[in-house]
This record gives sequence, C-alpha cells and structure tokens, in this order.
Amino acid sequence: MATLSQWVAGSRPRTLPTSLVPVVVGTGVALGAGHAVWWRAVLAAVVALILQIGVNFSNDYSDGVRGTDEDRVGPLRLVGSGVAKPKQVLAAALGCFAVAAVAGLVLAAVTTWWLLLVGAFAILAAWFYTGGKTPYGYRALGEVSVFVFFGLVAVVGTVYVQTETLPAEAWAAAVPIGLLACALLVANNVRDIPTDEVSGKRTLAVVLGDRNTRVLYAICTALPFLFVVALAISHPWALLALLSAPLSVPPTQKILQGANGPFLIPVLGETGRLQIAYGVLLAVGLAL
Repeated sequence: MATLSQWVAGSRPRTLPTSLVPVVVGTGVALGAGHAVWWRAVLAAVVALILQIGVNFSNDYSDGVRGTDEDRVGPLRLVGSGVAKPKQVLAAALGCFAVAAVAGLVLAAVTTWWLLLVGAFAILAAWFYTGGKTPYGYRALGEVSVFVFFGLVAVVGTVYVQTETLPAEAWAAAVPIGLLACALLVANNVRDIPTDEVSGKRTLAVVLGDRNTRVLYAICTALPFLFVVALAISHPWALLALLSAPLSVPPTQKILQGANGPFLIPVLGETGRLQIAYGVLLAVGLAL
C-alpha cells in the first residue's frame, strides 16, 4: 500500500498549476466585466483541479500497465514503481473523475445543460490520453489536447459559468494560457524521449526529435508575452503580465542548453512558477 506522501507525489503536484491558472485568468476576465460570481469560480477550480489529478492518476495507471513507466526518469509513478496496485490507482482516477463530474453538474444546472457535453468530452479526453487501445497521447496529439482543454476550454468555460457570455477577451487570454500549459507537457516529454522511443510511445517530442522539441518549448514560453502586448491594446493593465518574463529565462536556458534526464526535473517546477506568475498578473490586469 502506497503511503500518503507517495500518493501526493503520484498526483504530480508540479503539474497542478496547469489546472488552476486558467480558472484564475477566467475569473479575472469576469471581474473586468463586472460579473464575477465567486462560488461558481470556486466550483470551476474544483472541477479543473480534481480533473487534473484524475488525469495524472489515469496516465499513471495506463502507462504503468503497459510498462511504459518502468525505466522513466522523473516524479514517482505509482504503478510503474510498484508502490501501488494498478486497480488502486485506477480507482483513484475514476473517483477524481466522479467528483469533477458532480461539481460540473452543479455548474451546468445553474447555467446551461450543454456544459455537460463539454464535461463529458473533457473526461473522455482525460482517459484516452494514455488509456484505451489507441491512446492519442501516443500519437503526438497530447499538446493539442492540453492547449484545447487547459487553455481554451478552461479559461473560456470559467468566464462563461460566471458571466454566461463568451467575450473576445476570454478567447484572447486563453491562447497564452494554453501555450504555457503546453510548455509544461513539452518539458516533461523532452525528458522522456529516450524511454518513450523504446516503449513505442510516439509523443510529439519523439516525432519532432530532441532539438526541435527544445525550440518548441522556447516558443511556448515566449509567445504568451507577445499576446500580452496585443491584449494591451484594449486592456492596458494586461501589460502587468510582462513582469513575469524573467521567470521564463532559467527554464528556457536549461532546455536550450541541452539539459537531460534528472537535470530537466527542475524545469517542471520553474515552468509551473512561470504559469502561476503570468496567470495571476494577467488576471489582475484584465480585472482592472
């Protein structure tokens, strides 16, 4: 039986900013529009956070039973390391999906029932990322899914459940948030290229190769700051997000200078801190 600390490590806490930052930014947009509803924002955060933890447990289970995680460098894998049985990790993943679904059901009940369809697609995307017979995460589509669900859907959805509108600012803010979420996945996958190639897991990093994947990471961390400049045309305070730019330098340097294996692990934490700082500052700017 895995210990509590092992379960926490297995939830991959360094990836959790990916779920919460979009909710913060979406709430900033809602505040700027004068229609923030805090209890709905909290429920949106619950959906996003628990769904992310469910995704992490689901990936741990699916990769573990396939043997993909046996020689993986990085955070603890519960199944791959043998500290938890596959059925226990599967139960944890399904339990997280159920909690997220209940919270989403409440939001759908007070807004519109078509949100149930969005939620269903999100849960299916979470499972089939590495689950099922033909997981799309093994077909170089992981970054596309992350951009859509942790960028567009999460930010715009958070705005919608509070304002019941789909303003242009929500879509414009969702793009850079999606790019930073992709940066986290790219950093993870560039580290795992050697083991993924051996196990037959064709991530986008495996398809692009080591050098091109590192360039992709730099693009994902640089473009968000260009979007801030564009957003500033109508929302000048959005320029506050530029204050987070120095945080993009250390992880990008490590990536571009060829850090490998365990030396890439700190990049995940640094990318997470960049996400948090950028998201909070952008949210404040859009709220003002």
